Amino acid sequence: MTHADHSGMRSSVILRDGPWTHRDVAANGARFHIAETGEGPLVLLVHGFPQFWWTWRHQLTALAEAGFRAVAMDLRGIGGSDRTPRGYDPANLALDVTGVIRSLGEPDAALVGHDLGGYLAWTAAVMRPKLVRRLVVSSMPHPRSWRAALLRDPRQTAASRYVWGFQRPWLPERQLVADEGALVGRLMREWSGPRQPEPADVRVYRQAMCVPSTANCAVEPYRWLVRSIVRPDGVQFNRRMKRPVLVPTLHLHGSLDPVVRTRSSAGSGEYVEAPYRWRLFDGLGHFPHEEDPDAFSGELIDWLRDPEPDR
Repeated sequence: MTHADHSGMRSSVILRDGPWTHRDVAANGARFHIAETGEGPLVLLVHGFPQFWWTWRHQLTALAEAGFRAVAMDLRGIGGSDRTPRGYDPANLALDVTGVIRSLGEPDAALVGHDLGGYLAWTAAVMRPKLVRRLVVSSMPHPRSWRAALLRDPRQTAASRYVWGFQRPWLPERQLVADEGALVGRLMREWSGPRQPEPADVRVYRQAMCVPSTANCAVEPYRWLVRSIVRPDGVQFNRRMKRPVLVPTLHLHGSLDPVVRTRSSAGSGEYVEAPYRWRLFDGLGHFPHEEDPDAFSGELIDWLRDPEPDR
């Protein structure tokens, strides 16, 4: 595939039309694609696996209508952002996120993360607290809670079997793009609750995963999460995450999430020394922001508007 083919595929699959504008911003030594709409206080939305910025399409419009500047970014190596040969550890990815906040010309942001994006949002709030005005995490425990659950809870270990499968060399990348990304579609359906994703939406995620080099970049953070457990960099990261989160935090979770057990997430408030609100969505799976976007957006906006969110 030529460079022109790469660019055409990126444009047609990633730069999807809607009531938002697309552009690139420079941060942390790389170039990041964003979609933005609205005016007001900045809300930065960070996607997880196996998705890209488009997973926040419903929240982008809802936030803009509610009086916020809503921005959804593509993580390093995903969607329209740069594919770099290294830099996929969570500390560096979190610096990507906070670097984008700076590049947008804002003093801080309400940071919203789902899945891996939630892991990075927790991390960013600890590493760069002055840049995170408020924290919203969906479908992901605090990094220390997640590490403990993976190692000590056999049911969480089993639920996270995809993470362990990503440790194999080259095979996961091939599996993710085989048959035009069929595995991505299967994961989306298996991880959702009764409100299954629309086939057309699944097709978008399958196509996005098949953009060259995306699959490799998508699995690299998960390789770090496991391989670093006993390495000095992983031990240091886990120790750093002992520092408390000092900003108001909203923690959202689907009661039927088959990937991250409710029990794994529910204790994350012990790492927050600020108002912390836990909200469990009954009957939703791993993608509550897509499975019931109205309920998710309503909860998010009400909390962002609350001047004194309670515990």
